Amino acid sequence: MKLRVAACCGFLGVGLGAFGAHALKEKLVSGGYMDAWQTAVMYHILHSVVLLALALFSSPRLGAAYWTIFTGIVVFCGSLYLMAIVGMSWLGAITPIGGIAFLAGWALIFLKSRG
Repeated sequence: MKLRVAACCGFLGVGLGAFGAHALKEKLVSGGYMDAWQTAVMYHILHSVVLLALALFSSPRLGAAYWTIFTGIVVFCGSLYLMAIVGMSWLGAITPIGGIAFLAGWALIFLKSRG
């Protein structure tokens, strides 16, 4: 299941990147949200690769790190995507919660890994 979730996250990251660069480009540029969209895509794809690595190579004790990073993708990237699409800048206040999830996931990898 973890491998499929990672694959879906990667697929969505690439798809949303292309969607923002083409179909939404004018809207994102005119609204001033292109940078937010690009940041969301960068973090989305990067952390999708981390999910893939955790799914392929990790032990069960890193399961919490996997799901914490997944939560970071949903909250951090999702809030930026939503903010850019609907133009509600207050959604940016939710973004740091996702950033904390990313940090916690990385910390869990550090604390739970051997070596």
